Amino acid sequence: MGVPVTGQCRRLALRSVRGAVGKGRDFTRRTLRDWGWDRRESAEDALLVVSELVANAALHASGCHELVLTAGETLRIDVLDGARALPRPRAVTRPGVPGGHGLHIVQRLSDRWGSYAHDTGKVVWAEIESARLATEPGPAMADRQPSLRTRPFAGQARSYDTE
Repeated sequence: MGVPVTGQCRRLALRSVRGAVGKGRDFTRRTLRDWGWDRRESAEDALLVVSELVANAALHASGCHELVLTAGETLRIDVLDGARALPRPRAVTRPGVPGGHGLHIVQRLSDRWGSYAHDTGKVVWAEIESARLATEPGPAMADRQPSLRTRPFAGQARSYDTE
């Protein structure tokens, strides 16, 4: 049995960092591995949620300032940026058209998400229940073939695999 990770927190400063999305994914991948939370497909969901939140901060909020991962009953993902406007998913997404799907992906892959303003900007957060991430027998993320699995959204069943 692994060491419990409850109460652990890791921070990654991303203000003015080039390639913030990739750095955030790598940081999250290492953290999940260190915490023993890298052996289920939901760990890949966490990587995608981080990618979407950091990318949204870069595109819509003048950049991501910090990524914070906290372990507890959930994996809590906080992305801090410098814009005070709170995000809202677009009412209608157009399948097959790039853009506008990020928050819908976050909503589908996380158990809860939200946002709140703070003194210098806002935090957009998501939570994934730790039971979905807990270690089970099988290959770790780094040992599996790359795949991108998303849950259906807007009533459409889709599955994407990359080679």
